Amino acid sequence: MTTELTHDSHAHATPHDDASSSPSGRIAGPLAALTPSERPASSGRAADWRNRYARGLRITDAATLIVVVFGTQYLWLGWHATLPGQVGFLPSSYTLLSTIILILWMLALALNDTRNDRVIGVGSIEYKRIFDASFQLFGAIAILAFLLQVSIARGFLLVSFPIGILALFLERWLWRRWLGKKRKNGEYAARVVLVGSERSVIHVARELRRSPGAGYHVVGACVPAGRMSTTVRGTDIPVVGNVNSVERAMAVAGADTVVVASTDELGPAKIKEISWALEAGRQHLVLAPSIADIAGPRIHTRPVSGLPLIHVETPRFSAGQRFVKRMLDLFASVALVVVFSPLLLGLAVIVKASSPGPILFRQTRVGLHGGEFKMLKFRSMVQDAEARLAALQQERDHGNEIMFKMRDDPRVTPVGKIMRRFSLDELPQLLNVIGGSMSLVGPRPPLPREVDQYADHVHRRFLVKPGITGLWQVSGRSALSWDDTVRLDLSYVENWSLLGDLVILLKTFRAALMPGDTVA
Repeated sequence: MTTELTHDSHAHATPHDDASSSPSGRIAGPLAALTPSERPASSGRAADWRNRYARGLRITDAATLIVVVFGTQYLWLGWHATLPGQVGFLPSSYTLLSTIILILWMLALALNDTRNDRVIGVGSIEYKRIFDASFQLFGAIAILAFLLQVSIARGFLLVSFPIGILALFLERWLWRRWLGKKRKNGEYAARVVLVGSERSVIHVARELRRSPGAGYHVVGACVPAGRMSTTVRGTDIPVVGNVNSVERAMAVAGADTVVVASTDELGPAKIKEISWALEAGRQHLVLAPSIADIAGPRIHTRPVSGLPLIHVETPRFSAGQRFVKRMLDLFASVALVVVFSPLLLGLAVIVKASSPGPILFRQTRVGLHGGEFKMLKFRSMVQDAEARLAALQQERDHGNEIMFKMRDDPRVTPVGKIMRRFSLDELPQLLNVIGGSMSLVGPRPPLPREVDQYADHVHRRFLVKPGITGLWQVSGRSALSWDDTVRLDLSYVENWSLLGDLVILLKTFRAALMPGDTVA
């Protein structure tokens, strides 16, 4: 029996044909070399991780809420407090009321699908659903208490509600940390077969592997005229069939999810056939549009006559959004300057005493709408650093084709190395933020000589102010290629949100306190 799945030889194969096996019954081709976590598994086993994870969430959710609800009651009211003005069918004891609130809270979390495998692990939807479920529950309790004239201690509700949400957030965050480590090893993830042209398969596979925490583990691909003895060109992804044998290829790879990377090779009827062949609730179909780096709030699906139209909103930078961002920048930067003033003063003295030259380094950078400004930093290099740059171009061992970086730059002073490791040299940029030329979060402020090398589309990064930190800094910094740097900057510009800025700031503080192997 051949191990090739081609358009002609198996177009009418029976369900009993086993193109995935050699005469000895073992898997042939590149699948034989897969790791144990990648070996074919039944759809039932593939779904087990979802059930185990959801069960774990239910247990820890319940434990968290028990501590919060009953702990709040004990500290606020004591164990034996009773409700004044008892109404017939309502509980008279706060302990019984706490039990009812606990049950309803767990029910609200379940009804809002907070443990669905579609939302766990990455993104803000999981947290948003937890908040929505909790807010709706306590809103309903408050309304019922008002209508029934039940006097529930307001402090009890006002304390248990926000603490409960924060505790659930913390608990889910800890789960995410654990899940992320598992998914980096290919566990607790959807086993994905990519379907489409080689070019589209390579593109989607690269994007999925860029975010292993999202939980999509690529185990095979179906490409036109796919041969099972090969891999997708330039990758280690085994070919498990062609685009006309997707169902059988899933069995070969032990996959539970089909991701259609391109539809040129698949007509609407074929995609329907694939969908109908999937086991309900255990196997899944995902359509991956070619457009990338678009955030969820800008995407809306609208079915029209059975056709799922995907609407992508164009980026909008309203006056209200700019005002909110400016107020965050202004108040936060002023507060940080006040808090860090002893540190700023101490660093200024150390820089002045450690090497000749000014305390602050002023460098021309390009900002909003292409305008130039003077960016401030604590001087971390020798006084003639700019003059010595040209001689070091051939020795660069970091950065990319646009940005110059060196791991052991001889121009950096001993004190400068320490400041750069913890990003302390960036602190004077808070004055740029207060002055309005920079933002706390934004694209990296480029040098004029770098802008001269930009392609036309890269200039979109100037639609917003440059930032002290940004996606580029919390996603790899100088280890990134130029294409990845541009992708992250433009993704930020296209998808800005206040919540996104707060997340980046939190990641920046964590990176500053626990710096990795980066080159500033």
